[in-house]
Amino acid sequence: MQQIRASVAGEFDQVNQLIIQQLQSNVPLVENVGHYIVDAGGKRMRPLLTLLTARALGTCSAGHVTFAAVIEFIHTATLLHDDVVDVSQLRRGRPTANSEFGNASSVLVGDFLYTRAFQLMVQLDNIEILRHMADTTNTIAEGEVLQLTRAGNADTTEQDYIDIITRKTAVLFAAACYGAAVLSGADSTQAESLRRFGLHLGLAFQMIDDMLDYAGDADTMGKNVGDDLREGKVTLPLIHILRTGTADEQALVKRAITERSAAEMDAISAAVRRCAAIDYTRERAREHHDLAVAALAGLSAGPALEALQHLTRLSIDRDH
Repeated sequence: MQQIRASVAGEFDQVNQLIIQQLQSNVPLVENVGHYIVDAGGKRMRPLLTLLTARALGTCSAGHVTFAAVIEFIHTATLLHDDVVDVSQLRRGRPTANSEFGNASSVLVGDFLYTRAFQLMVQLDNIEILRHMADTTNTIAEGEVLQLTRAGNADTTEQDYIDIITRKTAVLFAAACYGAAVLSGADSTQAESLRRFGLHLGLAFQMIDDMLDYAGDADTMGKNVGDDLREGKVTLPLIHILRTGTADEQALVKRAITERSAAEMDAISAAVRRCAAIDYTRERAREHHDLAVAALAGLSAGPALEALQHLTRLSIDRDH
């Protein structure tokens, strides 16, 4: 990630400075919660996508820096809300904001970050950006509700799963790239190609994230292994077992999903291995990786394109 950031290091620093500046509020709790989650770090993949896309199309403007901060604020707001809904206790290796400050504070500061993002977007004075981001945030909210209604439902299909992660995760990746293209003055064909790139990258990224809940460890991932099961989330490794596992394995997984329990995690991990659910998830992620790379075909060769390709590879070749 350090190598990838190097091609837009100056702009990346500007984004971080703008985020800190825009967290300022005369209500101290807003700043405290906002800084707590933003300072936790993370990969900053989404704003990085905006900057790299801009550089690949020519140059990174002040507008791109502002839009990258918008993307990160929206992402951070979704994290605050997600952790409350999921009753999560650990993120990025430390207690979640809701654990530290309470659910009410987390939800309301998440609302502050959403509205701050739209205040910044207004400064861009670009109606297409506003339109697309209004649609994107609405879709993300629908994805959260859809995931909630599917929690604990062992009848969730792979298509249901794809629909959820498209809405919850992939559309913001897509928006990061599409918005950068619009601000760069790209034509509609190129902007759409870059939107597809971000969409497939986001799908691959989320599939690997969900896979790591059964293949990773808490210290590396910065979250508790088995959290998805405890939240009743039906992800691709489990869906694969429900399709290909023995009757006992299917019953085991259905019980864990409906009871929202990780009590039998060892047995489920064994079923994951026996059914090659990790390999299947990686294969599906690889398909989206390949579609993402293909969508970059119209970009000129250079460091920014190489960084985008490298970032796409990292999305599936990672352990956290």
